[in-house]
Amino acid sequence: MTGETIGEVIGDANEAKLPVLAIMRPESYREKSEALARDYGFESFYAPMIRLEDMKDEEFEPFVQRVLEGVSDYVIFTSANGITFTLDKLPEGKRESFTEALKKSRVIAIGPNTEKELVKIGVEKPFLPGDYSSEGIVEALCPEVKGKTVDAARSAYGSRLLIEGLENCGATVFETKVYTLTIPEGELQKELIERTLAGEVSAFAFTSSMMVRGFMKQAEKMGAGEEVKEALSRAVVGAIGTPTANTLESLGVNVDAVPGEFTFEALLEVLKKKL
Repeated sequence: MTGETIGEVIGDANEAKLPVLAIMRPESYREKSEALARDYGFESFYAPMIRLEDMKDEEFEPFVQRVLEGVSDYVIFTSANGITFTLDKLPEGKRESFTEALKKSRVIAIGPNTEKELVKIGVEKPFLPGDYSSEGIVEALCPEVKGKTVDAARSAYGSRLLIEGLENCGATVFETKVYTLTIPEGELQKELIERTLAGEVSAFAFTSSMMVRGFMKQAEKMGAGEEVKEALSRAVVGAIGTPTANTLESLGVNVDAVPGEFTFEALLEVLKKKL
């Protein structure tokens, strides 16, 4: 054989057969997501359909003061990003006192990734709901929040179910928007749609409703809104959480896989099984 061993040829053939997974998460998740995809036997194609951007609304300073003064009985973070964007807005000297004050409140993490970020900053035992979702948080906290003050730091696109649900349970709820989401458009996004239409993508990992909207917006911009839905029907479509799955279904896209645990790794696991 011309310089190649049999093992190398077989290895190249096996690599060529790997299913292609579309990863559309924000840039900050790219490295970890691609590593997980490799672990689960996928070749990944990365094209972010969401961009995270810092924002500071008028509720931010009052939120910080409530935590520092011990007014907040509960502080809820619905993503690891919410923690990062909160701390990044604080002056360096205030960051440590804010973190110390957090420990005196009951801190809620929506899921394992958010929990890990809290532990990293010294909040060692945040509470996780049984169901990693806004509905799960409301269900877990409802029996105990009547008359309590609850702060939620999250994105500008957070579900109203969390705020309204806790208010209906008798809590005083303050929402602080610490970052926002935008939809990037460029060559990567265009290429993902083209490869989808060509049937070159085996599986799609949708992790939020905003991501779904970004994907469909790009397809429609290219005049391929209906064609891309047909192409998705020939692939395996996965969604983290019921809201994301519902958004896809409302647009006429059948969802093949929704993990029981709302994590990216759990989504890869169910996608792999479906394939």
